[in-house]
Amino acid sequence: MSTILFFLPFLLVYAVFAIYAERKLSAFIQDRYGPMEVGYYGLLQTVADLLKLVQKEDIVPKSADRILFLLAPVLIFVFVFAGFAVLPVTSVWEGAPIQTGVFYLLAIVSLDVIGIIMAGWSSNNKYSLLGAMRSAAQIISYEVPLTLSVLCVVIISQTLDLQDISMQQGIWSEETNYLFGIKALGIDITNVGGFLSWNVVRMPLLFFAWLIFFITSLAECNRAPFDLPEAESEIVAGFQTEYSGFRWSVIMLAEYGMMLLVSLLGVVLFFGSWNTPLPNLGPVKLAEWTSGVPGTWFGHFCSGFWLISKAMLMVLLQMWVRWTYPRVRIDQLMSLGWKYLTPAALVLLLLSGVWRLFMI
Repeated sequence: MSTILFFLPFLLVYAVFAIYAERKLSAFIQDRYGPMEVGYYGLLQTVADLLKLVQKEDIVPKSADRILFLLAPVLIFVFVFAGFAVLPVTSVWEGAPIQTGVFYLLAIVSLDVIGIIMAGWSSNNKYSLLGAMRSAAQIISYEVPLTLSVLCVVIISQTLDLQDISMQQGIWSEETNYLFGIKALGIDITNVGGFLSWNVVRMPLLFFAWLIFFITSLAECNRAPFDLPEAESEIVAGFQTEYSGFRWSVIMLAEYGMMLLVSLLGVVLFFGSWNTPLPNLGPVKLAEWTSGVPGTWFGHFCSGFWLISKAMLMVLLQMWVRWTYPRVRIDQLMSLGWKYLTPAALVLLLLSGVWRLFMI
């Protein structure tokens, strides 16, 4: 229910502002103005573009497979949107109560490749088919190091429940001192909270796991420098070449939705989820003051605020990378995934297992 009531409206509003923010960010990086004419500082430019897309004719190529062609964008969005169902929003509002939420997310994220292949194949266009095949090879290849990096957190946390992982990174979780080996080092930061309780701080190896997670998530989202499936200089627009109007906008909504999904997942696994980044400093209980009491309206507000704020920073980082690094070649992309990221993720997985074994 939280997926429909919260994430669907939020995703629509987020997409509008994210597109505007990316345009302004790219203009800032490349020393340009960006949208300026429609609305104050171009704030209404994205709204104008959306209205234009809705009014455009829905064109279906004569030689395309009409049913699959029309169905593919919907499937891409549905598979991405379904991933939000298990994400914890606040300390009490945990989404779908699935104890294997991590497994569900890893499974559902990989399904959007089905819609992408359908879009490329049904278009009966060689550029669309080439983009779809690139996307399939890229997503399947990078799912391996992505999954391994997530498993590092699972091994350390000893749970597949995203809400449990979130709770372990909070100030009221005393067993995490033993879980992460902090107690064995003679340090007690249970009541300190804040960023000191985040997985990337408690377990330094998980910071490198997050680096792998972030790089592979860019490939999962088809974002630069891994946007080969949509390389406009080579294959026009990839698997979405033949799409126009509303159906093209649905595909773009799914892409921005995937950016938000992997950002939220990264925040939950590595950066404290809905927990505050401010620690308790002696008598100054910053962590407690900025967390609120779970179940109260202020607790809901604080938890949701910190989760969304961290996720927006991750989305901003993805945009920054896109407009900073050039697109890689297909051989470089595969080499990076199989020769470097996958072995590195395996090593981190082994080290996480050894750490967890000796800290029991």
